[in-house]
Amino acid sequence: MNETTLKVEGMTCNHCKAAVEGALTELEGVESAIVSLQDHRVDVIHTDKISIQKMVEAIEEQGYDVNA
Repeated sequence: MNETTLKVEGMTCNHCKAAVEGALTELEGVESAIVSLQDHRVDVIHTDKISIQKMVEAIEEQGYDVNA
């Protein structure tokens, strides 16, 4: 398993947290995603099957900006 931390701008509430975590955990190869609203980041545990670009796209589709 790999761990990737992505900086995510625009998350302000639990709905934001749930949207980002949900979008990531639906992706094949993502084991877990834990959002820190305070730190504006998400820690993702994943296999080599998923690219960082795919994770970024899933977050951006929810309306948030990502600095990988």
